[in-house]
Amino acid sequence: MKNAFTSTKRRSVYAVTIVGTLFCIAATFIVDYPNLKELSGWTLQRTLLVDFFLPTFLAVPILYFFMSKIRQLNLARRELELLASTDSLTRILNRGAFTMLVDAYLESVNTHDPMPSGAFLVVDADHFKLVNDRLGHTAGDEALKSIADTLMSQLREKDLVGRIGGEEFGIFLPNSEPHQAESVAERIRLGVRDIDFRPEGDSYGLSVSIGGVTYDRATSYDELFQAADQRLYAAKKGGRDRVDMGLLSAFLENRNNMSIAAAVLSAG
Repeated sequence: MKNAFTSTKRRSVYAVTIVGTLFCIAATFIVDYPNLKELSGWTLQRTLLVDFFLPTFLAVPILYFFMSKIRQLNLARRELELLASTDSLTRILNRGAFTMLVDAYLESVNTHDPMPSGAFLVVDADHFKLVNDRLGHTAGDEALKSIADTLMSQLREKDLVGRIGGEEFGIFLPNSEPHQAESVAERIRLGVRDIDFRPEGDSYGLSVSIGGVTYDRATSYDELFQAADQRLYAAKKGGRDRVDMGLLSAFLENRNNMSIAAAVLSAG
């Protein structure tokens, strides 16, 4: 009952209506109890019937109407929240919502000991400009929707996926070991290759390059994205249509070494 006024389920309307009506009946009997003690026979029976049916006939329609309106407002609010957090084309999380949810999760577990491991993937559609140039932007939109559907089909319910750029997607895999993350990335790559994309009747092959990073320490969205983006660059440089995975610790160590080297050169 505590969430009945924020619920979008119809059973909450019924529950509040029933409980509220019973409360009104009980309140009527309590208020009228001193008078009931003075009555007997048919007068008592009639009064009891009135005390039962009058609040019932009044409370049921009023409470049902009131709760139905609240449910409609909750449905409208939920729809607005969905529109605000969802990419209009692919129907997955937009960049802002994806970033916020990943950061919120990391903040909640960064103090855990041991820190739960996980992975972050950046998926980029290969040569996507050619799709738009050769087939048109409508076909390009269809390709992006097909890729997004493929990503979703390979993920668990607790995983997060968002569109973080024009043809770039982010995937967050909480509580995932390195071999599991690499397996997910490879299934996605193969799944995109298997898409039967025929915008003009003729088959057109799609592929993606995937950069990924695994972590087992306190981190943030920005760190994970930078590390995964570096691996994505390596995947593209290596020929595209491939997966390149790395460790966050290795990325951070390399970044620190570069910073030290830059400081030494500057000092010299």
